[in-house]
Amino acid sequence: MTLFKSLCLAAAAGALALSAGAAEAGATLDRITQKKEMVVATAANWPPQSFMNKDNQLDGFDVDVAKEIAKRLGATARFITPEWGIITAGNWNGRWDISVGSMTPTTGRTRVLDFPAIYYYTPYVFAVHKASKLDSRAALNGKTIGVEGGTTSEDYINGKLTIDAVGVPAFTADVKPGDIKTYGDSVGPLDDLRLGDGVRLDAIVSALPTIDAAVKRGYPIRAINDKPAYHEPLAIAIDKGDAELNARLAEIVAALKAEGTLKSLSEKWYGIDYTVAK
Repeated sequence: MTLFKSLCLAAAAGALALSAGAAEAGATLDRITQKKEMVVATAANWPPQSFMNKDNQLDGFDVDVAKEIAKRLGATARFITPEWGIITAGNWNGRWDISVGSMTPTTGRTRVLDFPAIYYYTPYVFAVHKASKLDSRAALNGKTIGVEGGTTSEDYINGKLTIDAVGVPAFTADVKPGDIKTYGDSVGPLDDLRLGDGVRLDAIVSALPTIDAAVKRGYPIRAINDKPAYHEPLAIAIDKGDAELNARLAEIVAALKAEGTLKSLSEKWYGIDYTVAK
């Protein structure tokens, strides 16, 4: 084969590769707009973000946010609830289009997922049983602390949490637990803490809205009156490779913030505006 033919073949191969890439670009966005349906992966047991209501329908802040996003794409939202580890692993292969599930855009996750926009920030705090005399983070050193596994709270209590997102206040992992217990969801630590002071746990680390929601449901627990352990930036997530969808979702979230819709939804579900870190 002559050098000229080799160069021609290489150029043709490159053109084919580029055209194939262009065909893939926007594939998820095209699917949503054509089907007029946006398949959303989220949690089923994480009130008030997402939970099954009395009518056996998925409800909550994340659910409302997803519905607003879908509406602006000319679609309706259909929800599925895979295991959290499956969602964060990426490589969704079209099983769902987007995750609106209060996901933190950690460095590890950005290797397999894209995060078009952060839509709110949640303060994480320590909580104890109402009968506990523990009243500060310093008093928690050496105690048994419960967290949800595979989350920022587990990384935090192990001193491994790093958050490099814009707008997040600095934090310090200043509690050294004697024992750490991990659970499969956010409700597990709450259920063990409600059994009594020190029965199974001395304290937990969880999102303040989750703790507030549990207190409203009658859980005998209280947040330690201290500054938040850290603020967690929460983002919508999509699978790698759809720049058009990424850009469109960024525009939509920016519009939801600018028009006050996100603030209203935050105040509806949390009683406070969590769309900015405070």
